[in-house]
Amino acid sequence: MPGTNGASPKASPEQSSLIQVLLVDDDYFIRESLKVVLCLDAHIEITGMASSGQEALELLESGTMADVVLMDIRMPECDGVEGTHLIKSRFPEIQVLMLTTFDDDEYIIQALQNGASGYLLKNVPPPRIVQGIKTVHNGDMLIHPDIARKLTGLLQTPAPAPSHVPSRTHGLTRAELSVAQSIAEGLSNKEIAAKLFLSEGTVKNYVTEILGKLNLRDRTQIAIYMLKQ
Repeated sequence: MPGTNGASPKASPEQSSLIQVLLVDDDYFIRESLKVVLCLDAHIEITGMASSGQEALELLESGTMADVVLMDIRMPECDGVEGTHLIKSRFPEIQVLMLTTFDDDEYIIQALQNGASGYLLKNVPPPRIVQGIKTVHNGDMLIHPDIARKLTGLLQTPAPAPSHVPSRTHGLTRAELSVAQSIAEGLSNKEIAAKLFLSEGTVKNYVTEILGKLNLRDRTQIAIYMLKQ
């Protein structure tokens, strides 16, 4: 059965330049509208549509190909938070980009912890959604600045740290700390490179070192870790 070993279906060579997207939203009109808008971009192909996280998982397991899942966070039956968990558990290499509103604070941290690659507000212009899909497809994290500021407040804890907690450098060098903080601000590798006057290759090396030192899985976990500090 396709997908039983946790690997996502592969695109054929002629499709390799396309970003294959699975749309997930319980609102039929929104799904169809997103499909029309996204298909205007020559580099995006809509491979399927689903009305819940569970249905999205079933499509992937049945052979639907996807590089990115664009998913609403609020849906009946199986919302975006649980859908992200289901999809990332079976297909960890597929990126999940959430569509959210300012009222979804209670869901945001859970979805990020479940492996979501980022968020976009539903009211952003269509070109921003297209760019967001391309950003997470490239392996970068995408969090709307307004949501990033909210996340900072949600993740901060006023209680003093226990005495056994390591210093705030967390074993990272000054350069690694700068890169980690930039990731928490939602910057891509290219933006970090420009900000810190580094090459993109050097930034990627720093990210690898940060993941190893902090025993984290991906950029999303780096962002959550730094915001908690």
